[in-house]
Amino acid sequence: MRKAKFFILILTIMAAACQQNPDKASYGSYDDYPVYKGGDLGLSYSPEQSGFRLWAPAAEAVRLHFYDVPLGGQPTRTTEMDRAEQGTWKASFKEDLKGLYYTFQAQYDGEWLDEAPDPYARAVGTNGKRAQVIGLAETNPQGWASTARPPLASPADIVLYELHIRDLSVNPNSGITHKGKFLGLAETGTTSPEGEATGLDHIKGLGVTHIHLLPSFDFMSVDESRPEDNKFNWGYDPQNYNVPEGSYSTNPADGAVRIREFKQMVKALHDNGLRVVMDVVYNHTGATEKSLFNQLVPGYYYRQNADGGFSNASACGNETASERPMVRKFIVESVKYWATEYQVDGFRFDLMGIHDIETMNQVSAALHEIDPSIFVYGEGWTAGDSPLPVDKRALKRHISQINGVAAFSDDIRDAIKGHVFTHDDPGFVSGKPGQEGRIKFGIVAATRHPQLNYDSIQIYDADGPWAGSPLQTITYVSCHDNHTLWDRLTLSRPETSDADKIRMQKLAGAIVLTSQGVPFLHAGVEMLRTKNGVENSFESPDSINQLDWSRKAAHKDVYEYFQGLIALRKAHPAFRMPATELLASHLRFLETPAPNMVAYTLGGNANGDTWKEILVVFNANPTQQEIPLPDGPWKVAANGEKAGPESLATASGRSLTIPGITAIVLYKD
Repeated sequence: MRKAKFFILILTIMAAACQQNPDKASYGSYDDYPVYKGGDLGLSYSPEQSGFRLWAPAAEAVRLHFYDVPLGGQPTRTTEMDRAEQGTWKASFKEDLKGLYYTFQAQYDGEWLDEAPDPYARAVGTNGKRAQVIGLAETNPQGWASTARPPLASPADIVLYELHIRDLSVNPNSGITHKGKFLGLAETGTTSPEGEATGLDHIKGLGVTHIHLLPSFDFMSVDESRPEDNKFNWGYDPQNYNVPEGSYSTNPADGAVRIREFKQMVKALHDNGLRVVMDVVYNHTGATEKSLFNQLVPGYYYRQNADGGFSNASACGNETASERPMVRKFIVESVKYWATEYQVDGFRFDLMGIHDIETMNQVSAALHEIDPSIFVYGEGWTAGDSPLPVDKRALKRHISQINGVAAFSDDIRDAIKGHVFTHDDPGFVSGKPGQEGRIKFGIVAATRHPQLNYDSIQIYDADGPWAGSPLQTITYVSCHDNHTLWDRLTLSRPETSDADKIRMQKLAGAIVLTSQGVPFLHAGVEMLRTKNGVENSFESPDSINQLDWSRKAAHKDVYEYFQGLIALRKAHPAFRMPATELLASHLRFLETPAPNMVAYTLGGNANGDTWKEILVVFNANPTQQEIPLPDGPWKVAANGEKAGPESLATASGRSLTIPGITAIVLYKD
């Protein structure tokens, strides 16, 4: 008993000593770290003064270094920061520091770790090695204050178009001046040698509503000091989360330039009626031991295995610990910053299943408080196991627990074209039998429908319907990952003629764009994009990744077909019902006379549609099929050649002939 009292006395004395001398703060675990409640982490700048605040509770000391140049050289000034409240360190200067570059450096166990840029940096120099002091208001392009998000009545109205900044413009036949740059996407009036619209005009003409930009924050893998190397990367290796990528700017050394040019791009897209989605990668960092997070607050931002090493659900060497308060705070404040400072209209979360459900709910709530029309979606899976319990992960199977967030449907993707990692496996459009149930599951956007027997349908990582509503499902067949749709059809059906593969590509597009949920298109699918068979092109050269604009003229019929499908979808709300109950009431699947067919009706002026009834039939057989035709007369909105909201022909009688590998859409006024 005496020993116990003595031990308690020692702990009391130590606690009092720590309160009197906060420089000696120590913690038993990351859970003990204080949470900073303020909103001024990083740099607070005005011409009269600048304040710097870093959260690093366990650090013994922190230095702030200033430089005149973005790379190399010696610090022009070094300041010891003062320990402040809730685990932070701060320094302030009553002078104008604009233009200077700066880094933080923290000491642990008597050792000074590497210098690192500010985690909350809004501007950085070349290669993101040093943060920079700038005035953000000076980065606004002319007319920025009056820029507004294009109207969006409902997420059901969205058509997503996934694009890599460099892919769009780098080909010599793009007709775009600022090749590989943010400004390239801002150019209008550009044409190919064949006279076809390219770039922004092409995308606008296609009719999509949102451009999903592959990672455009500052990433590691491209050396911004050597643009002549023309090095390519998708950008899933984050370095500075709150700064645009420098290689996409005309001057990576000046932190203000990349910001201004990103804003110019957003303004041009908004002015042309297009919203902007950012692909964000908060689930891991490009570097691990040497990341800026790990140099400033070692270990805290990452999950650890039982042996204390970095866990790796990202398959990239680490995974972030979103459930820890200051990691969650960073993610939420970062997306809020992009949504306000840059007017970004949506966010796609890479490997969203690595994040915890609560973090994604807080992300959604914060963004929708800014603007309810901001759209959030992500990959509802991980790339490996995680210490985070499965029931806490933001997986596809848990998407109904996350308000206002959608997940990609790998179910409809693989049903349409075959298993994504089995290259010779065909799908529904390429003639694989037994996919009808999976296609129907995709048509109802992974929701519950009274006609479907879910026990007989193969569903990935879920026991049945996983979406709380159609608006929580991203309906797609291809994206930047894996093969382009055209390359996949070539691999799985090598003996098939190009004419039949084109029919398969059109059929796939018709399924995606007439199904419920939010449709998603991979850039170039509308002109049979190929990467010459390369599956994982994340660091392949431009010759593989670039959009070849000559394919638009060569396959103009395919472009016009996708354009027509989008126009059809946008004109008729029956294809974009926002609630599961509406699908159950208005969508009815029909019996078909042969396998490899799916048919359904959208009746009763579904979702307020002006068309009384719509009949959709997918025939994946290589031969034509006859189906009974309900009482008419019917008008044709889509066939194997064309699609659109206007009537192409009429159909009547007791039966209808559906050509092989074709989608038909009929309607009654």
